[in-house]
Amino acid sequence: MRRKQYPLLFVWACLCVTASAKEPPAQVIVWPENGAPVLRFNFYKFKQTGSTGNQRTYEIDTTAENLSDKLIPNANFFLYLFDKSRIRIGEGWITLTNVGPGETVKFETTASTSGVPTSVALETRAPRTVAMTVNSVPQGAALKLDGAEVGTTPKIVQIGVGKHLLEFTKEGFNTGHFPLEIGPNDASGGSVSYELGASAHDTIELRDGSVINGDLESVSATDVTVRIGGSLQHFARNQVKRIALVERDPPSQ
Repeated sequence: MRRKQYPLLFVWACLCVTASAKEPPAQVIVWPENGAPVLRFNFYKFKQTGSTGNQRTYEIDTTAENLSDKLIPNANFFLYLFDKSRIRIGEGWITLTNVGPGETVKFETTASTSGVPTSVALETRAPRTVAMTVNSVPQGAALKLDGAEVGTTPKIVQIGVGKHLLEFTKEGFNTGHFPLEIGPNDASGGSVSYELGASAHDTIELRDGSVINGDLESVSATDVTVRIGGSLQHFARNQVKRIALVERDPPSQ
């Protein structure tokens, strides 16, 4: 299905500040500003959840309503926050996925600021990705990004803004999972290195550089026997360079 390309939008919505005890009304932005409306955003109370110096974090109760008669498969927006002098002091990120016709979705938008916001703006852009090098210890692990295979470590991958999950699998090692979040201002060039869990099998390194993972059965002056996938395999003693044994519980009596 070909996705519809959305134009760049920059819309102002002023935050109402009153002296009364009542909660201010939701701030509404209809997108796009011109032409047939497609989305209506409602930004409710800005709840400050943390602060460090003049840096503040807000959680914003948000709804997005699909005003069109078509599915919105994906739409990405920057939410900018401004102070009373219209100086930009913070930002957040909104991603909508598979919003059906007439459907309203509710979520929280996280925004970081350097002061108290008095107005907001919404800007839409094509999804942004950053390049990141993903490696593992040991190398050569099969890598998945959000469940999709992307290659073998070390690997340079393109990752979009948002939360993701990296999965590492390598024969003889425990599968590893690494949660990763890319921010809207993160730059390309970063790296992730994940150390795989302890090997589930013994490791036999041969002199030709190949590595065998299995269960060592016996070693003699001329022969090394390894159980691999339920079958016994024999290697000449002089083929073997190094053997690493995993700790095993003794057999029950």
